[in-house]
Formats: sequence, structure tokens, C-alpha cells
Amino acid sequence: QVRVMESGGGLAQAGGSLRLSCTASGDNFSTMGWYRPTRGKQREFVALMSRAGRATYADSVKGRFTISRDYTKNTVYLQMSSLKPEDTAVYYCYAATSSGVAKTYWGQGTQVTVSS
Repeated sequence: QVRVMESGGGLAQAGGSLRLSCTASGDNFSTMGWYRPTRGKQREFVALMSRAGRATYADSVKGRFTISRDYTKNTVYLQMSSLKPEDTAVYYCYAATSSGVAKTYWGQGTQVTVSS
């Protein structure tokens, strides 16, 4: 069974930092990364990283967030710096399988709250 588990959320002041971690198990994975809901409750990507190491960031977090992966551990990290109150959200880990028909899996989410 595929399992995706994230952690590292918490409280931070504006300008502070947090580091999120997510481990996926049970398959091989191509793209892993992070999503958060919009005001309309639809999830938007925050940062993604391919198996080849290519990173993609939402414009709203470029220069502030850094995504990285440990491929041997199937773990993806999100280093969040210069946090803003508008970064407050539940962050969901995303993992797409690379074998057979592509499948998408989600973690349960970790709450990030940034005070102002």
C-alpha cells in the first residue's frame, strides 16, 4: 500500500521559518511536492520536484521556499523562509507513482500558521 505522511507544520511569526517533511512509501515516485488550498478550497501547487531533480515553484513562494528530495528515503522537504501571514494553510504532500498507470497520492496535511 502507498502511504504518504507529512509533518513539520506549526506556528511561526511573519519573517520566520519552518521546514516540512514528507515520506512516501510503497512504490516508486516521479514527482513529489507540496500543495495548499486556495480561498476557493482548490489545491494549488506550492513546489514540486521531479525524479530528475527539477524544481518548480509557485510565483508566490519563489525566492522564499526551497524544495529538496532524498531519493533513497523517498522523502521531500520544504524549507520555508521569510514566511508571510498569507502562507497560512494546510500543506499537503503530493506524490505521483512512476510505474504503470500514473497515480497520485496525498498526505493528510500539516497545518502552517503564520502570525502577523
